[in-house]
Amino acid sequence: MTDSPSSSESNFLLQAREASARNVPAVIVTVVRGATVGAKLLLIGDDAQGTLGTKDLDDAGLTAARDAVASGKSGLVALAADTDAFVDVFLPPPLLVLIGAVHVAQAVVTFAAPLGFRIVVVDARQTLATRERFPDVDDLIVAWPDEAYPRLPITRSSAIVILTHDPKFDEPAILGALQTDAGYIGAVGSRKTNVDRRARLLEAGATGAQIDRVHGPIGLDIGGNTPEEMAISILAEIIASRNDRSGGPLKGATGSIRGDGD
Repeated sequence: MTDSPSSSESNFLLQAREASARNVPAVIVTVVRGATVGAKLLLIGDDAQGTLGTKDLDDAGLTAARDAVASGKSGLVALAADTDAFVDVFLPPPLLVLIGAVHVAQAVVTFAAPLGFRIVVVDARQTLATRERFPDVDDLIVAWPDEAYPRLPITRSSAIVILTHDPKFDEPAILGALQTDAGYIGAVGSRKTNVDRRARLLEAGATGAQIDRVHGPIGLDIGGNTPEEMAISILAEIIASRNDRSGGPLKGATGSIRGDGD
């Protein structure tokens, strides 16, 4: 760890934001109570800069920073009995991978863009995966899913949405998705399709626990029929899953209605 006590708050903030834009998580840890109030530590990936005053505080700060990356949440933490710090996490935009350049994918892109997702569309059919049909996505990959997955920074904050609705496309896509760390995997299809698909996936070597990761039928039960309604249903389920919520009506919910509190 490099000791750079002269690094300014604005410099750390700039570095953290630049790292996030490069899809690298960053964390700034700032002492807010204790003998070294104002001391800062910056963690970008595995590289740390700055110091909180002592090795013990630095070690505690690094642990808190890594925990913040894992949880995706900023907040106040106790580094020692007499020292508290605010941990500010800067995560890359969550990755949304759409498998299948179909009409529903176009609708998902429309609604996902304002939500801050980095959107990638994957389809081996070059006639469908075009910039004319998907002008606003961050990346358009003309390839089979098993070729595309290794090229993408898929993490626990990522969502993979399989929209091809064709066993020869979607089942290999699901099997490949199950080998990633994606926090959300969903696939289109009716209840019967999903029952039949589960049997085929088991025959292909997937375990029951792995298949249980797949949201299918995809989306929340809002009775959607149009591509736009289906897109809203899918994105609502992704958000609910990310916040560990059921997706039910708020009228019957308990606790905070926001995703940042209990």
